Amino acid sequence: MARYRIGENPETGGQPVSDNIFIAAAIFGLFLGIGFNIVGLRAKQYWLASWGAGLFVVSVVYLIYLFFY
Repeated sequence: MARYRIGENPETGGQPVSDNIFIAAAIFGLFLGIGFNIVGLRAKQYWLASWGAGLFVVSVVYLIYLFFY
């Protein structure tokens, strides 16, 4: 049993998700990674700094892939 509004067909669902939400999430991840890196290094929480560096790198790679390929 699926949940749909009365009179709504499953084939005619909502609006499709655009790529803008993924771009916004990648940019947010970019800034969050920078912030994690700064806070992690100042507080000597190196796991947080490495997490932030990884988040920064993945966000940059995704944005480069998205805009150049």
